[in-house]
Amino acid sequence: MESLVMLRESLAIAWRALLANRVRGALTTLGIIIGIVAVVTTMTAVNGLQNRFRESFSAVGTDVIYVSRMPWVMMDDFFLYRNRPNIGLREATALERRMRGRAIVNPSVGRRSRIKYASKSIEDVQIVGTTEKQVMMTTTTPQAGRFLMPFDVTFRKHVCVIGTEIRDGLFKGLDPLNRTLRIGRVDYRIIGVMEKQGGGFMGGPNFDRQIYIPITTYLKDFGGTHRRVNVSLAVKAPTQEGMSDLEYAVIGEMRKIRSLRPSEPENFSINKLDTLVGTFNSMMGVVLIVGLIVTSLSLFVGAVGVMNIMLVSVTERTREIGIRKAIGATKRSILAQFLFEAAAICLVGGGVGIALSAGVAAVLNATLMPASLSLPIVGVAVLVSILVGVTAGVAPAWRGARLDPVEALRYE
Repeated sequence: MESLVMLRESLAIAWRALLANRVRGALTTLGIIIGIVAVVTTMTAVNGLQNRFRESFSAVGTDVIYVSRMPWVMMDDFFLYRNRPNIGLREATALERRMRGRAIVNPSVGRRSRIKYASKSIEDVQIVGTTEKQVMMTTTTPQAGRFLMPFDVTFRKHVCVIGTEIRDGLFKGLDPLNRTLRIGRVDYRIIGVMEKQGGGFMGGPNFDRQIYIPITTYLKDFGGTHRRVNVSLAVKAPTQEGMSDLEYAVIGEMRKIRSLRPSEPENFSINKLDTLVGTFNSMMGVVLIVGLIVTSLSLFVGAVGVMNIMLVSVTERTREIGIRKAIGATKRSILAQFLFEAAAICLVGGGVGIALSAGVAAVLNATLMPASLSLPIVGVAVLVSILVGVTAGVAPAWRGARLDPVEALRYE
């Protein structure tokens, strides 16, 4: 009970001291405000980047294994991979035959090309030759029209399915279905428009800027042969739990198809979304640590300002401390009073800093990335404000608590 009374009195005295010196308190909190805005904005930006990454690669299924010539994340020397043979369509057919009943295998091949409709054109569009199984590999489906069908692939139909960015760039205000689109020098009939998928983050694939055509038509029109094209294989697991078993099965079958001896290393790569996410999270962790170290310097400057003002406050109120000690105040109560005063200054600065950070997060969300001020970040900001206040107030509070009451009463 006595501790609660002392706590209430210390808070009341600290608050009255702040109100008595509003201008000084406001200027002191400015350093804390800048520090909190810097720290919270850094954490919010990293959180926004992670959200943008997840949105950009949401079309890459978590239950899909991708077999390709090169790894997505190249941690070793590039020269270890550059002489690897391409994955041909015959190898894709062989893997599909061997995995029948255990997984769905979809081959795809791509290149960049110029597309044109009437007088409008778009450069550097990703053209993807694939099969009707492409929609099984992702959660996206056509929002208008249809996707490729087996007969489109079998009979090498000149049909295509476009992304939303292609639709908006060439057919704004028009229905693109059944219109003729020129890819390179060949005309294709549009049979569908995919849902918005996102992408294009940090140089990654922009799934809305892609056009899907039958893989057989791709090989015929763009001069590829079974030996020259480099096919990427997507293998979809029947369940998420079976991913690890499927990975080993795919590696084993590909080694058999390529006639690799047990002592020979794989000359192909197995890629998964988990690998990409892990690499990105590690990179963001380093960015966050470096960002917090740099922004914490502004908090340190703010803490020095608080300590300086608290030392001035102790000096100005030396006689008040002497009177309080003379009527029975303990060292602990004097210590608590100044610690609460320092913490209150930093909490006010933290509150203003959080409010400003919310505005910054709103601007980031509207312009650059899906960033938002989450409750954990707010909690960290409040905790940091209190810790800075207590740390900065320890030395001045201890100095005030140790004052001799007789000497303090003589102070003018």
